Amino acid sequence: MLHSPIGLREVLLIAGVSLQATVLAYVYDPTWKAILYGLPIPFTLSTLAIQRPVDATNVLGLILLLLFTHGIRLLHNALKINIILSIAICAVGYCVLGYGLVQIVPSSALAFRISCVLVFILGAVMHVILPTKTEPGHRSLLPVWLKLPVIVIVVVMLMLIKNSLHGFTTVFPMVGVIGAYESRHSLWTLGRQIPVLIMTLIPLMVASHLLCARLGLAASLGIGWIVFLAILIPLTRLSLTSTSMTTDA
Repeated sequence: MLHSPIGLREVLLIAGVSLQATVLAYVYDPTWKAILYGLPIPFTLSTLAIQRPVDATNVLGLILLLLFTHGIRLLHNALKINIILSIAICAVGYCVLGYGLVQIVPSSALAFRISCVLVFILGAVMHVILPTKTEPGHRSLLPVWLKLPVIVIVVVMLMLIKNSLHGFTTVFPMVGVIGAYESRHSLWTLGRQIPVLIMTLIPLMVASHLLCARLGLAASLGIGWIVFLAILIPLTRLSLTSTSMTTDA
């Protein structure tokens, strides 16, 4: 018997992703677009939707997210490929790589710990070496009703293949599909935010991983958000200060 991929959790996921993507689209400043892009609302709601505890596949999904975001930038800016086609290529690439990694990545606690350490180091190094660039702002002129069908289609397709992607489903750039299009004039700034997301989302994942069995998935994610914000706020202040100094210079 076939079951619909759309239930209450999926409806909440669609609503959350739609709201985040809409706000991002109508924010002009590229730095704030990137900060909004880095909020793990899709991760939280999709983790609740698939009802899987956080493991190494969630963490390794951050590497694929990094490749997705910078891949779009390289395809569009360097190779001059249409932005929509660039997004489609990178989205398919994310799913293909995610499916392949699911076959070989163990779900053990050791694999989770090793993934956390290595991916966090990668994020920290990239945050240091990637310079801040001044890019033009952009505010969407398209109405919300033109974006909503794309978001719904993306979420439904992910729910259909969620068992094949495991934790990679939760880090798939649901907002990024719209966000990259709306940030097509500031793709470097968008990509530079991913290392910040890595350094803030991994502690959230660790909190959920450690507390899930004792408190349940929802409560563990809630505590993870507290940890996430405690790290994100000072990093954001530092980033805004760096951007301001670069602009003044």
